[in-house]
Amino acid sequence: MSALDDSKTGDTISAIDDFKVAPGVLPHAARARNDLERRLLRKLDLRMSIIIVIFTLNYIDRSNVSNARLQGFEQDLHLQGQQYATILSILFVGYIITQVPANMFLYWSGKPSIFLPACMLVWGAISALTGITKNYAGAVLARFFLGFAEGPFYPGSLFLISQWYKRDELALRVTLVSCGIPISNAFGSLIASGILQGMQGKLGQAAWRWLFYVEGSVTMFVAICAMFILPDFPHNTRWLTPEERALAISRLVEDGDNTKAELLNKTSIQGLWDAVSDWKVWWFTAAYIVQLLSQSFAAYFPTLSATMGYNTTVSLLLCAPPWVFSTIAAFTLSRYSDKKLKRYIYFAASNGVTVLGFIISVCTMNTAARYFSLFLMAQVYAGYMVFWGWVNNTFAGEPAKRAVAVAIINGLGSIGNITGSYVWQSQWGPTYRYSYAVCIATISVSTGMLGVMHLHLKRLNKHIAREEWEGRDNEAPGGTVGFRYLV
Repeated sequence: MSALDDSKTGDTISAIDDFKVAPGVLPHAARARNDLERRLLRKLDLRMSIIIVIFTLNYIDRSNVSNARLQGFEQDLHLQGQQYATILSILFVGYIITQVPANMFLYWSGKPSIFLPACMLVWGAISALTGITKNYAGAVLARFFLGFAEGPFYPGSLFLISQWYKRDELALRVTLVSCGIPISNAFGSLIASGILQGMQGKLGQAAWRWLFYVEGSVTMFVAICAMFILPDFPHNTRWLTPEERALAISRLVEDGDNTKAELLNKTSIQGLWDAVSDWKVWWFTAAYIVQLLSQSFAAYFPTLSATMGYNTTVSLLLCAPPWVFSTIAAFTLSRYSDKKLKRYIYFAASNGVTVLGFIISVCTMNTAARYFSLFLMAQVYAGYMVFWGWVNNTFAGEPAKRAVAVAIINGLGSIGNITGSYVWQSQWGPTYRYSYAVCIATISVSTGMLGVMHLHLKRLNKHIAREEWEGRDNEAPGGTVGFRYLV
């Protein structure tokens, strides 16, 4: 099976010219195209919104072990030493393994509406079955296979939206689908507080076991619904009209995406080679590893909230407001990033605010000050979402390469999550000064590394502009005239 059917590709590309608005075109023709584009985006945004729900459940199923920890998870499984940290980190081993092959398969099959919900169905079942574990070995196995099943979702969803939206629409849409991270941290804690408080001893089961049963079952139900809602790619989505299909592709062509047959029909293996031979992929990956290490506090957020001295229910409830604030900050930052067509400055600003939160927590045990610092730390996901918009922009125009690049960066970047699980050692609490020091150092490194990428892409833009002025082939993806990297 090829990634794009040749006959359909040819038919679609031949129809694209019908939707290009030439200079001097009649105003009513331009209005008709704009109306069709608004309807297309409305339809697309409505269907893509299911990814917010999926992503929320993805992180709830991944992080519910942190909430279970507050209600006897460690004691019932007789965990000792670093075993809890290993249970957290082993998920990312399975997570890393599946990223690249899954995105290559997604590009080859062209059926994200089937593939992504199928993965969700599997991880929901594994999450629910985590509730029956009796010992450390069972928990480790469940978490490993949970990561294995969850791995394809995030890079797959990022690749999916990059196949539909223009560059100046992308950061906001990445935020829309990725806001499941802070939402899950906020409402996951609220849901967990209700289950942990009300389900203890029901049917002879501990409350933390019910947490896995309930949340895993909800995930499986949503997965079945998602199969009928998610789109595929513009060339093969069934519920588009021919006019909408042609417009969906022409929008990306006008934005600098490439429709040359040799790029559209590249195989997954060719995309793999293009990605691994581009040093930018590996630079983004290295920066992402240390960035995720600095964000490792998120997995221990309920523990950090508990250092303020409140009981389990109150500690979980206090987790919600910082993540609500993080969601608002993410939407605001992404909107301005798209509007200004800039990426790095907003990413760096978010990291700077996060460092301020780390410093406050290092310097004081005052309850109000430490709670305020949690708000500053939580908004790091605003910059995180701008980062992913930037990555997709940087590899625009080459879908096979972009599919693999996103998977490599997200997959290998999870090494930061693995190491970050061991940063928050119990003996360093309740101040966790050493943990915060590690986070300050790593977030500074990632900000500096991406600053280098920012300067490099600015230099490339000047070089592309000079080559276009001189009438030579340029270094833009696919040689696209008018393309500029967003920096």
